[in-house]
Amino acid sequence: MENYETIKYKELEDGISIVSLNRPDKLNAFTIQMIEELHDLFNKLEWDLDVRVLILTGEGRAFSAGTDLNECARIYAPEIMENYKHIKYMDIPEVAKRQYYAQVRTSQLALKMRQIPQPIIAAIKGPAVGMAFSLSLAADIRIAGESARFRNSVFLLGLSGVDIGNSYFLPRLVGWSRAAEIIYTARFVEAQEAERIGLVSRVVPDDKLMDEAIAMAKILVAKSPLGLRLTKSSININFNAPNLETALAMENRAQVICMGTTDPKEGITAFFEKREPKYPRR
Repeated sequence: MENYETIKYKELEDGISIVSLNRPDKLNAFTIQMIEELHDLFNKLEWDLDVRVLILTGEGRAFSAGTDLNECARIYAPEIMENYKHIKYMDIPEVAKRQYYAQVRTSQLALKMRQIPQPIIAAIKGPAVGMAFSLSLAADIRIAGESARFRNSVFLLGLSGVDIGNSYFLPRLVGWSRAAEIIYTARFVEAQEAERIGLVSRVVPDDKLMDEAIAMAKILVAKSPLGLRLTKSSININFNAPNLETALAMENRAQVICMGTTDPKEGITAFFEKREPKYPRR
């Protein structure tokens, strides 16, 4: 992977990688550059068989303060737009088209988080607000440090309260009525409440957060690599399955594909030999 300026990417052993939002002096606020660097990373990970689980976190004391409002305030200046001409359609002159492109490009990050084959574990400490709150909902698993605070702060900026998939993910995580209350009020949800309502899987001390995320990732990478990818894709599709028959068809497909490999034989053999299975890269 190439070097990035606004994110850090590190590959650990055993197929685990960490991507950190890396603007700690700005509480990891999102800029156009950060959004594009995440797009580039996710595009590469889509076909990377060596990376099997991705941990998403933030450098410093925050997950992310959301969109960089200083950049938003300057984005319409001609000199700023000139700097971003190389980014697809950012050189088009109409302000409305610029706004639409920026919004769509940002929202596509949530879609890519669901489309890449690696399960994503979000390790969250400090504020996760605005678009960062919404993006955290697209992760497969969320683990919070005790300092974590979530807020739909986009609704405080004269914009709609629905953004970057929050109206899709949040009701499915915490229920319709509670999600509506969190979105409408734009209040803070502290770590302990987030765990109680199912927004995060668990809360740990901040200094244990990455250890907990890596431990969780190690549990996942112990599974069949192909089985892990098929499990994520099946969960994605069955998230909106219209009926039980459709869900069962997706599950059956995943199982039959895995049965066509040597992974089940290795898994069963390892079970009886009381050892960890050793699956081939595929």
